[in-house]
Amino acid sequence: MSPIGDPSPSPFYHPINPSLVPFATIPISIQLAAVVDKEKRKKKKKKIILHFERRNYFKMEMKLPVGLNKAKPYLTMTSLQFGFAGMYVITMVSLQHGMNHYVLAVYRHLVATIVIAPFALVLERKIRPKLTVPIFLRILVLGFLEPVIDQNLYYLGMKYTTATLASATVNVIPAITFVLALIFRLEKVNLKKVHSIAKIIGTTIMVPGAVIMTLYKGPSISFTKFGGGAHQTATNVAEAKHWVVGTLMLLGRCWGWSGFYILQSFTLKMYPAELSLTALICFIGTIGGAAVSFAMERDLNAWKIGWDSSLLAAVYSGVVCSGIAYYAQGVVIREQGPVFVTAFSPLCMIITAVLGSMILAEKIHLGSIIGTVLIIFGLYTVLWGKSKDRKSSNTEEGGKDIELPISDSGKSINLEESTDGAVRILKIPAENTGEA
Repeated sequence: MSPIGDPSPSPFYHPINPSLVPFATIPISIQLAAVVDKEKRKKKKKKIILHFERRNYFKMEMKLPVGLNKAKPYLTMTSLQFGFAGMYVITMVSLQHGMNHYVLAVYRHLVATIVIAPFALVLERKIRPKLTVPIFLRILVLGFLEPVIDQNLYYLGMKYTTATLASATVNVIPAITFVLALIFRLEKVNLKKVHSIAKIIGTTIMVPGAVIMTLYKGPSISFTKFGGGAHQTATNVAEAKHWVVGTLMLLGRCWGWSGFYILQSFTLKMYPAELSLTALICFIGTIGGAAVSFAMERDLNAWKIGWDSSLLAAVYSGVVCSGIAYYAQGVVIREQGPVFVTAFSPLCMIITAVLGSMILAEKIHLGSIIGTVLIIFGLYTVLWGKSKDRKSSNTEEGGKDIELPISDSGKSINLEESTDGAVRILKIPAENTGEA
């Protein structure tokens, strides 16, 4: 066989064009490794076009200004926090008026399923992957982690405490998510790097903050309120309930929510159809929640719902906080990771505290304030380390060549990638065919 570069004809020799590499006549056993040579970059961009059969799995994205594209994750998560804050207040009013929290969780995800499913069927009919058994089992666990475990512990914990504390405990989710990400190797820690040490210190600081919020109540601090005596009476009833038990339930739901984020990030790699995944999670959550509700609540009158705060809570939380939130968080998780998604929890707590004190006449206790300050300080220490970690990893990846392993020339491969610079073939190993 003639060596590579020899102009003499050979059954295994083909001229390499940097912008278009023919593979139709190369045997399957031959593997090509294309590497972008950064030292020979040119100003003109060249495209490597490799034909791939499953082109439906690549989504077209709208071309937006660079600044707007970078701001999209931040705007999305900020908007969701306003939606979550409204849910905390509306749900608290519904629970105070006698709404059963088990039934509320079922109605919430039933509404989300009805709203999201049509969009998933229409918009993702060409890009929806096959639902295999491993993927279905993951979706099944997701449907129980957040819709069943998280929601029921959240509603029950809120009944025993206040809407403000329920939103404040969400601030421990970044710490729990970070620990779980370390366990499942989604995060890396290098003790020689300052940003890695910052992530550990921040996580450690958040733990005593959560303990203070749970065990120390302290004197109450009241703000200007718009509500009357009825709201104040409802608040006094909430204060008389088991504060510690309710807080422990709220912290338990944080573990379920963090586990949901971690498993969702893994599932999206196997099933990259956010709307379909959201619809399936809500559907499974509806079935699982209904089973739990019938087991815990035998009174069928609890399922009756009228044109009041109960209906508003079910529709609002179903559309905004389950349907839209699951989808939006899935998109942001794929781009930024689960730790980024949890970074905006303090904003939700601040909005809820203001609305709760003004509308529900809730009292903010000193223990909650001290614990919240510690949690926020630890949280943004973790986020600072996370941002530095991301910049460091991007710098390291930027200094490396991009390797494109290519095999199976008998099929047409379809993948487009814009590169700057020349492309050179390093090696073409071939099996022994017996030819000279």
